[in-house]
Amino acid sequence: MKTEKNSTLKRKTVLLIDDEPEWLSVISDALEKQPFRLITANSGESALKKLKELRPDLILSDVRMPVMNGFDLYEKIRSNPKLKRIPYVFMSSIDDFDAIHVAKQLGADDYVTKPFDSEGAKIVVLSLLNRFSK
Repeated sequence: MKTEKNSTLKRKTVLLIDDEPEWLSVISDALEKQPFRLITANSGESALKKLKELRPDLILSDVRMPVMNGFDLYEKIRSNPKLKRIPYVFMSSIDDFDAIHVAKQLGADDYVTKPFDSEGAKIVVLSLLNRFSK
């Protein structure tokens, strides 16, 4: 059964969006040994360009980014019929009720705070990939 799950996950793609190279590196390192493909973008604009050619199975996006923040990016993605059903997880160093509340109110599938627990982040990502893989 575990082999079947890994086989299914190998066909999955996660889009990771963060404007800070250090966080992209930390999060990529935490997720690199997982059985899915990881694609990164360093801004909301870059993510939207990648989404024209790629349909990831999950989006993990920072909240605070210049020009287009994660909430604005989320709304643009959700307004696109081809992308609106992709599970979306916000991540931010903001560990306050308001940011988490806004994320949940918008309809995000989860919220991960930075600095984050690597195992916790993996569990969130794998759980959502498995839940939405049907």
